[in-house]
Amino acid sequence: MTPDPPSERNAGSRPERIPDPPSERIPGRPSERIPDAVTDAFLGHRELLFSVTYNMLGTVADTEDALQEVWLAWAARHGRPDAAPVDNPRAYLVRAAVNQALARRTAMSRRQETYVGSWLPEPRVTEEVPDGAERAEQLSMAVLVVLESLSPLERAVFVLHDVFGFAHPEIAGILDRSPAAVRQLATRARRHVRDRRPRHRPRPDLHAEVTEKFAEAALGGDLRALMEVLAPDVTLWTDGGGKGPAVSLHPVRGRDRVAAVFMAVARALPPQGFDIRYRRVAADPGALVFSGDSPLAVVVVDLVPGGDTIASVFSVTNPDKLIHVRRAR
Repeated sequence: MTPDPPSERNAGSRPERIPDPPSERIPGRPSERIPDAVTDAFLGHRELLFSVTYNMLGTVADTEDALQEVWLAWAARHGRPDAAPVDNPRAYLVRAAVNQALARRTAMSRRQETYVGSWLPEPRVTEEVPDGAERAEQLSMAVLVVLESLSPLERAVFVLHDVFGFAHPEIAGILDRSPAAVRQLATRARRHVRDRRPRHRPRPDLHAEVTEKFAEAALGGDLRALMEVLAPDVTLWTDGGGKGPAVSLHPVRGRDRVAAVFMAVARALPPQGFDIRYRRVAADPGALVFSGDSPLAVVVVDLVPGGDTIASVFSVTNPDKLIHVRRAR
């Protein structure tokens, strides 16, 4: 399975940010500040908007840009004295965010040919891997990769319905489609995802344990320990974007070949040493590799369903996708 490469403008061009609406002024009306209620309504739904948009786009930078446009439109609307009140701010804002994401997906698809090698979603890193239940709206790296092969509308319906639980009639209103058309899109998307990546969630503690065993063995040059955690048909995906180290422009398949790759990686690591930090990457535990304060890679593994060996390894080394990754102090 080769994910479709999206835009030439790689993700992660700046840190994830939250606009500071209270300090903004309504576009076109510089003498008036935005009312607190308008700001609060946006910020109250921002986490939902960010998650929906990120799951549709797979990049933090494009998500931030989309939400900035949503915020500006939201603020401008409330700056017009003739604007009708918004009865359901959540529905209004979600619709605006989805439309922004759909427009950006179209632009991204036109620039696919410029990306070098395999494309992986930009890692959305948080400070720690939780030991409790994972939040339903966080998709794994493996699922996000599969979503790249859906059409923009199929992906929107899948994200809204299967991830966030929006009903088909709600989605129909968001996308300006009939409920019947939305149900068809949902069926196609769900079948496609299920065929290419059966839905499963390993136990968080097991997933984190295997991730740590893999990282220590792979980067420590321990071939025996590495072979123990890799499934026989494991696949390695590397995304350097033509800028970061990538062992191949195509997936590497098979335990022996993947192990050989990481033995070579271990020998090529910076002589001044490296550090590994374990953080949450969307729904997954992940390994962040640093040289000093500079991120070298974010690595996520996907386990065999019902097992404790690794089916897929996703390694992001494109510096444009790592610029927002910060070493915890």
